[in-house]
Amino acid sequence: METINNGSGELYEGYNKIERWDDKTVSEIAGMYYKILGHLGEDPDREGLKQTPSRVAKALLFLTQGYHHNPEEILRHAMFREEYRQMVIVKDIDLYSMCEHHMLPFFGKAHVAYIPDGYITGLSKLARVVEVYSRRLQVQERLTTQIRDCIQDTLNPLGVAVVIEAQHMCMQIRGVQKQNSITTTSAFTGCFLTNLNTREEFVHLISSKLH
Repeated sequence: METINNGSGELYEGYNKIERWDDKTVSEIAGMYYKILGHLGEDPDREGLKQTPSRVAKALLFLTQGYHHNPEEILRHAMFREEYRQMVIVKDIDLYSMCEHHMLPFFGKAHVAYIPDGYITGLSKLARVVEVYSRRLQVQERLTTQIRDCIQDTLNPLGVAVVIEAQHMCMQIRGVQKQNSITTTSAFTGCFLTNLNTREEFVHLISSKLH
């Protein structure tokens, strides 16, 4: 039976999901959360919370799995020689990350484009790069530039454009509590920086509903 590893500590054998974790790491993180529950005024031994520290430990390892993956290798694994020099865009990539300041989620969409110069990569690999960097403790500004730099440094295209639109729980459920705020960040290289028409075309395409 085929076994598929999704890179997150979970294996899928046929239709049966098999979770595999580093038991020592899970145990150590769970022990810390057991104490945290007590400090919050809860009884960590009551029925509803008995497995919570372990669940939280596994959830955190899943949400930060990006530390264990190399996004440049992901791109290089699917690099193909192709004489195509027009814009390639993958937009509306779902993005989920955690703010490094409060360890609260932020989520939204990433729009990624590049103009090849001899090499293209698999379209899904662009989404995987977004996934790897977002599955770390992050700030949106750094996340945006990391995605840009990874594509630029690995594929060496004529230019890269990245725009991220996200909602931050640290702004919506604590602090200023502005529930409808959206943060937009952008980062460009090459012709997206030097050619206004190219940048405007990118912005137009990610804003339009062609599908």
